[in-house]
Amino acid sequence: MMKYVYGPVPSWRLGRSLGVDLVSGEKTCSFDCLYCQLGKTIRHFIKRQVFVPITEIVKELEGLPRLNIDYVTLSGTGEPTLAVNLGDAIEKIKGHFNKPVAVLTNSTMMHDSLVRKELSAADLVVAKLDAPNEEIFKLVNRPSRGITSHMIVDGIVRFNREYPRKLALQMMFIPQNKKEAAQMARLAKEIGPVEVQLNTPLRPNPIKPLTADEMAEIKKIFLNTGLIKVYSVYDVERPETRPLDEKEVRRRRPKE
Repeated sequence: MMKYVYGPVPSWRLGRSLGVDLVSGEKTCSFDCLYCQLGKTIRHFIKRQVFVPITEIVKELEGLPRLNIDYVTLSGTGEPTLAVNLGDAIEKIKGHFNKPVAVLTNSTMMHDSLVRKELSAADLVVAKLDAPNEEIFKLVNRPSRGITSHMIVDGIVRFNREYPRKLALQMMFIPQNKKEAAQMARLAKEIGPVEVQLNTPLRPNPIKPLTADEMAEIKKIFLNTGLIKVYSVYDVERPETRPLDEKEVRRRRPKE
């Protein structure tokens, strides 16, 4: 039985993705986003620690059968950069798979130079950025005390400056921030990621997703800034996958 490795799951940008959960257990995060598919944050953290021993991750990796995957992705029931063994995990995963490693992050720890260095070992870092200012940031992401919008943007900018060609931005659009699309597009252009992923919450959650037409209009706004690689969740088909353990997948990814 796998507790920390799950999938493969179909990802609209990463293809067949094998998940590795460095937090596991109850939802542990530095955000409590309005739209989170996992519900309310149970454990609010802004300090790094070990949640899952690296030996347990390695044991599960070694017990896996041969899999058809495109990426190994660090994600799951919480913010992966809160795990102090993030860098070690990326190293061990790369030693086990001849596949690219991605990290999905809410960007709260990217102000930390050590976290940026650890993230640099990944092939792709998908950083969340849902707001262009403090007011919308607090409304949509509901951060833990001490985290600011400026801190998020500054960390992302620093990472992209130090490790170009490794950063993608994922922006979640909901009714509460859709009017900020033009500001967010300008911000994305200034940051200059390898791609921008425009998302809206299609899995079960309290927030109504935007329609395909609404997301298409937002995509036009981003393309009009001169950004080239802009993708909408409605544009891309997910691949067929068969997870090793359906229950463990649904604990982290409720059905759409």
